[in-house]
Amino acid sequence: MTTTEPFDAKRKRAPSKRSLATRKRILDAAEKVFADRGFDGATIRDIASEAGEPVGSVHHHGGGKEVLFHQTVARRAEPLSRARLDALTRLRDEGALTMETLLSAFIRPFFDLSREDPRWRDYARLVAFASADDRWQMISQECFDPTAEVFLSEIVGLAPGVPRHEAAEGFVFCVSAMLALLTSQGRIGALGGTAAPEDDQIQHLVRFCAAGLTARR
Repeated sequence: MTTTEPFDAKRKRAPSKRSLATRKRILDAAEKVFADRGFDGATIRDIASEAGEPVGSVHHHGGGKEVLFHQTVARRAEPLSRARLDALTRLRDEGALTMETLLSAFIRPFFDLSREDPRWRDYARLVAFASADDRWQMISQECFDPTAEVFLSEIVGLAPGVPRHEAAEGFVFCVSAMLALLTSQGRIGALGGTAAPEDDQIQHLVRFCAAGLTARR
């Protein structure tokens, strides 16, 4: 004779709409606080205050601070990666793959998403923090490296004779420049007296990075 558990006992309960909304508020708040203060300067209490939730709710939905930081970085990584890979697929289908169009496919989706939701600018600062700190190398490897590897392989193919380690070096420079434009546009106006429209700045960035990647030492 065999026994079976009731179906409801086996099935995992789906999160309620209220629970999902609370989690989103907490992750939005964590993103802003981590972006403003970095990991070390942020506290769970700060995040709870920003979210309008009790501290216990942040622990329940986000875990400890390190786990919450990881979740906050990972949350937007997937839609960003998908937008970049979709742009790359379109280029391949059109036969329009050059160094500039390749870099545009990698860079422009971040700016497009930030126009739809300004909180992507907070995310850019968060990514800059995570990328600059060796403690979060595993997060970068998990969230960003698979897509970065795809684009790096295309860069190597478009720049024959450039060793992979030099292409990787140049690609990291491009990522840093992209994050700087996303987070520090005010500096351009402060130094130059005026600032071009964002689309013009992005095109300048793409040309700048493409020239750097194809330059020979």
